[in-house]
Amino acid sequence: MKLISVLLLSVVVFSCNQNGKAPSEIIADSDNGGLTLPEGFSALIVVDEIGHGRHIVVNDNGDIYVSLRNHSQNKGIVCLRDTTGDGKADVVEYTGEHTGTGIKLHKGYLYFGADSAIVRYPMQEGNLLPGSQWELIARGFPQERQHEAKPMEFDDQGNMYVTVGAPSNACMAQMRTKGSPGMDPCPILEYAGGIWKFREDVLNQEQLTDGVRYATGIRHAVANCWNSEVNELYVVQHGRDQLHQFFPEIYDSKQSAELPAEEFFLVTEGSDFGWPYCYYDPLQAKKVLAPEYGGDSEIQERCENKTDPVMAFPGHIAPNDLLFYTGNMFPERYRNGAFIAFHGSWNRAPEPQSGYFVVFVPFEGAYPSGDWEVFADGFAGEGIINSTRDAEFRPCGLAQGPDGSLYVVDSNKGKIWRIIYS
Repeated sequence: MKLISVLLLSVVVFSCNQNGKAPSEIIADSDNGGLTLPEGFSALIVVDEIGHGRHIVVNDNGDIYVSLRNHSQNKGIVCLRDTTGDGKADVVEYTGEHTGTGIKLHKGYLYFGADSAIVRYPMQEGNLLPGSQWELIARGFPQERQHEAKPMEFDDQGNMYVTVGAPSNACMAQMRTKGSPGMDPCPILEYAGGIWKFREDVLNQEQLTDGVRYATGIRHAVANCWNSEVNELYVVQHGRDQLHQFFPEIYDSKQSAELPAEEFFLVTEGSDFGWPYCYYDPLQAKKVLAPEYGGDSEIQERCENKTDPVMAFPGHIAPNDLLFYTGNMFPERYRNGAFIAFHGSWNRAPEPQSGYFVVFVPFEGAYPSGDWEVFADGFAGEGIINSTRDAEFRPCGLAQGPDGSLYVVDSNKGKIWRIIYS
C-alpha cells in the first residue's frame, strides 16, 4: 500500500465521552501527530508524555491504561481519561505497586505483568483508578535482567498464557562470549524460553508446579495475542543476535544484520519452535542449525522438524506488541488482520538500524493471506537511525478502542497516538 502524509484540518470521528454525554467531534492533528499513514487514515496525539510506556489497553468507556517499565515513585500503571470528548487525555493518574510490561483488562480486573509475577487489580465501576488491593495470580518466574517482560493473554476457557523470555542470546555456556559453545540440552528451557499456561482466577500459582508448559523454543516474545476469530494464540519472537560478532568465518556483517528472522508464530499446545538450537532463515525459507550447535548457516539436522513461523520479518526489528483487529471503523480488508508494533533494532550495524513502525498483516482464517506492509511510520523522526538513541519515539504497545480506533504508545517518553479512519 502506498503511504502518504495527509494534512487533515477537518477529518473527524464522533465519539461519546466516558460520562455518556452527547457525541463530540474528534479532530485529527493537522500533521497526524508526525505519522505517515495510508490514505484515508489520520491520527491525533492523546497525550505527549507519561513515562516509559510499554503495553496499553482501552476500556469499554474509553479509559486508557498503560504499563510502565519504571517510574520515579515505583508506580507502574498510568490511567488516562478524556472528560471532554475531544480524544485528548485531560485526566492522568498513576497507580499500582508494580512496574513491568504486560497489561490486560479481563472480567472485571486489570491484570499486570510485572517482571517476576502476574497480579491483578479489581476494577471499580465508574472509577478511573482500579482498586489498590491487588491479588497475586502467578509467581516464581526467573528474575534475571534480560528478557524479563511477562506479557499475558487469555482464552475463553478460563486460561491465562504467560510468555517467559529466555535470559540468554543462544544458551551459550558463557553468555555472549565468542567461542563459547551452546549448552546441549539447554537448561534454560526448563524454566524459560516458552509459554506457560495458568488458570486465570486461581491465586498464588507457582510457575513450575502449577503452570503447564504450553509451548517451548521461543527466545523472547513480548508481542502476544489470542485470536478469538480462530481461538488460537499467536506471538511474534525476537530472534537471536550477534552472528557475525561470534562467527565471522560463517556470517558477514550484512548477513548478521538480516538474520535470523523475527518469527510470527501460531502457538498450539506442545509446539517447539527450536530456540536455541535453530533459527529461521527467510532467504532459504527454512529453519537451520545455530552455529553454537555445529551449524554452518545451511544444515538443518534437528531443526527440520521444528515448527516454522506463519510469517517471517527482517532480523532485529524488535516486535513488541500484536493485535488482531476486530473493529468496524477501518475498511473491511483490515478486519481480523494483525497489527504489529516494531520497537526498532540496536544491532544491525554497520547497516542502518530499522523497525520503529507499525505493520499490518492481512489474515484469512488462521493464516496470513498476503504480505506484510508498513501501516504507520514516522515514529523515529528524520534521518538515518544508527542507534536506538537516534530514535525520537519507539512504538511499543497497541490497543483497539471501543469505536475501532487504533492506539499506539511509545516507550521513550510515553506519547500516545490514536489512529482513526474516515
